[in-house]
Amino acid sequence: MIGTGYIKRMARYNRWQNENLYSCADRLSDEARRQERGAFFGSIHGTLNHLLWADEIWMSRFWGTARPKAGIPESTSLRGHWGELKRDRIDFDERIIAWADKLDDAALAGDLTYYSGAVKREITAPKWLLVAHVFNHQTHHRGQVHCLLTQAGGKPHDTYLPFLPE
Repeated sequence: MIGTGYIKRMARYNRWQNENLYSCADRLSDEARRQERGAFFGSIHGTLNHLLWADEIWMSRFWGTARPKAGIPESTSLRGHWGELKRDRIDFDERIIAWADKLDDAALAGDLTYYSGAVKREITAPKWLLVAHVFNHQTHHRGQVHCLLTQAGGKPHDTYLPFLPE
């Protein structure tokens, strides 16, 4: 089982790494960010869109924030403009940190039941496991974006968790 210290650390790691990737992607043209590169969600822009969408879905389940008005197929295109995507990412990372900072051990106890659009059915799982999944999902897709940025000539900074600034 994970604890609140892990969640607080990972919420900050999420913000730090998003700043890293978005800063690197800022140096690319819009065309380069949208170029189909063979990733699961196609482009840098599409993958970053999906990642924000997924965070919004999970936070709606955990904290009651607004759900995105789209499913997985539309998750890559919810924010068409780079500036909008970047601004919303910055804002939502702060919301994730605020959520993490308010958690206590009781919030991780028990199960959460939710409808999964991916498998088209209700799922029930331990809350702590689902929170760990969110951070794993973020890391997975950020790793893809890191690779796509590198292929495009970008040079993202370090991703080493122990280097997270305090």
